[in-house]
Amino acid sequence: MSPQAEHALQVLAEADCLHDAAAVRAAYDRLAAALFAVYEKLDPLVLCVMNGGLHATAEITQRLRFPFEIDYLHATRYRGATSGGGLVWKVQPKPERINGRHVLVIDDILDEGHTLVAIRDALDEFRPASLKVAVLSQKLHDRRAPRAHAEFVGLTVADRYVFGCGMDYKEYWRQLPAIYAVKGL
Repeated sequence: MSPQAEHALQVLAEADCLHDAAAVRAAYDRLAAALFAVYEKLDPLVLCVMNGGLHATAEITQRLRFPFEIDYLHATRYRGATSGGGLVWKVQPKPERINGRHVLVIDDILDEGHTLVAIRDALDEFRPASLKVAVLSQKLHDRRAPRAHAEFVGLTVADRYVFGCGMDYKEYWRQLPAIYAVKGL
């Protein structure tokens, strides 16, 4: 096993569970119900923010019982680290898929929100009929970027370094069904 994987095992062993799997499933159920109420008749385009939004998008969309299209975009600031850097677009949104559509962006977490603001700005240029964001979790702190917000939030988490449910610790543990916080961070 690599030293990085060994370290990841130790981090998980010492981590605090903030929301167990049952609480996360209940949050996905609440998010799906809220999205159904808004999008049931709108034929939305759902955009998954990769990589972290993959789990939330899969969990939420499995619960939706109305027609929608799905696509993805990939913008990142972390690049495997534990603190943000400059925004990097890996896959930009396709303008022809967005113009005139009701667009729902799904991501794992709203932290400071710089990535989300850049995503909203990019999508707004393509003139969607509406644009809303759903996140599994929102971090509680006062460092949020101006204009960074999500219309649909499943859970709140403490201002700590969290992982699981799509969120990673140095690229590990996205697959966990619960949300954990790194001890001491």
